[in-house]
Amino acid sequence: MSLRDFGPNELMFLLLATRWTILLALIAFAGGGLIGLLVAAIRVAPARPLRWLAAGYIQFFMGTPILIQLFMAYYGSSFLGYRPDPWVAAAVTFSLNGGAFFGEIFRGAIEAIPKGQWEAATALGFRFTRTLRLVIIPQAVRLMLPPTVGFMVQIVKTTSIASLIGLTELARAATQVNTVTFQPVMVFGTVSLIYFALCWPLSLYAGYLERRFATGMTRKVEAPLVMSAV
Repeated sequence: MSLRDFGPNELMFLLLATRWTILLALIAFAGGGLIGLLVAAIRVAPARPLRWLAAGYIQFFMGTPILIQLFMAYYGSSFLGYRPDPWVAAAVTFSLNGGAFFGEIFRGAIEAIPKGQWEAATALGFRFTRTLRLVIIPQAVRLMLPPTVGFMVQIVKTTSIASLIGLTELARAATQVNTVTFQPVMVFGTVSLIYFALCWPLSLYAGYLERRFATGMTRKVEAPLVMSAV
């Protein structure tokens, strides 16, 4: 028997919890993006041991369930004498996991740039880091954008597992509301619409970027762009 019906107060509680879902997704996007850039740079670096290290990082985080990674960050750290806040554990886990996927997205975009660009930059006396920063990445950005925005949809949906360590985001708020209303169809139907409202615009934007850059992706990048980076 329900304690009360699903009404405006319950809806407002879910909407307020949505802000934490959005915040966690933004933290994962920013942290994962920065880690992904570093990982992608290491993946294409001349030093083979560094490439192996980055590849191992990617394989671990892409080859294990993110739920297990979250539990390792939250519960496993107790073996080190530290019990993190759920927010810290979730932010670190999602950033590290996102970094692996972003790393592969960025690496694919970097490797899609014609090798002639690397050779031209080397001929101009650029070192690896400067070539990557001034020549390659500016050209690779348009290739990175569509899959990057598309992966943001996956991040938003995946944040729901943070509820399992006590983080009160949208999924956990829905469980709490359902406990007192016992109206799962109404509660989780509403939550589904909220997730859809968050993810659908991102999916549309990713499709728009993909169509916009489709012609540019198939066209070879011209060498004068290297000269402009000097």
